[in-house]
Amino acid sequence: MTIFNATSETIGQAAKCLRDGGLVAFPTETVYGLGADARNPEAIKRIFAAKNRPENHPLIVHIASVEQLEEWAQDIPDMAFKLAQHFCPAPLAFVLKKRPDVSEIVTGGQNTVALRIPNHPIALELLRAFGNGIAAPSANRFCRISPTQAQHVADELGNDVDMILDGGACQIGVESTIIDLSSDKPMLLRFGQITRSDLETVLQTEVFIPDSLSKTTVRTAGMMAIHYAPLTPAMCCNSNMLVTFLNDKNQKVGVLTCGSNMPSTKNRIVISLPSNSMIYAQNLYAKLRELDALKLDLILVEQPPKGEAWQAINDRLGKATHNAKSHTHD
Repeated sequence: MTIFNATSETIGQAAKCLRDGGLVAFPTETVYGLGADARNPEAIKRIFAAKNRPENHPLIVHIASVEQLEEWAQDIPDMAFKLAQHFCPAPLAFVLKKRPDVSEIVTGGQNTVALRIPNHPIALELLRAFGNGIAAPSANRFCRISPTQAQHVADELGNDVDMILDGGACQIGVESTIIDLSSDKPMLLRFGQITRSDLETVLQTEVFIPDSLSKTTVRTAGMMAIHYAPLTPAMCCNSNMLVTFLNDKNQKVGVLTCGSNMPSTKNRIVISLPSNSMIYAQNLYAKLRELDALKLDLILVEQPPKGEAWQAINDRLGKATHNAKSHTHD
């Protein structure tokens, strides 16, 4: 495995690697994706093996244009074209009824397929050079912190990936919004930079949010209770809880703050992020990785603000810190 600076030449090499059944990690505006030929079942199986991902967990197929939606989906509603024409390329994935020739290996055995047109020049150039759909979940081990830099991919997947295209740090930093348009009611399945209000403004109709994603009939990426998680137990907490945990001198603790300054000490490593949702999202996964690498006893994340601009961030943090819900202060 080698990290390649993304140029026209290396992107051409990556397209050939995909045609040969290889795995290529590449940047998108959200996170780095682990790509394989979406028409090649054996290549798709390599994604599941590299990530240790359950095979019933569907993948998002990345395509280069709105016109390609019809190569993968059927009975596409007008709402999909309306959203695509307004937003795409964008951090927005559509769940649609799949065409019969789309492999159920990609869709996790479902009759729906998730499609996205990424808003990143390297991803789009790769898609055009390849000439077909690229199935690409995040380029990390299943349920772990998503990668937003090429080195994150190399650190986590190593030789399980054939080629990594380096396009710098991802601009958005959290995964795409996912909207299910496979039934009569548009359903928001994953929060992202494009919000429910953004979608409703374009569609001029209500976009529903399931009471519980576990009860929806459509499975899609990011629906696990534990996801985006560090190996170190992590807890999201308010300022009062922070003080309680930090008074314990027997634990080595990492702290990710939001808009507040706190000095680091011998047993307390502090990383501060601003209370600006876009900058916070851009840096969230990279900073969680920094803290995770320090082999701490616990990572404490100061609760960010509420509100729609922070919805995707709070969704990711809720799942990233799920493994410490039962952690008690001794």
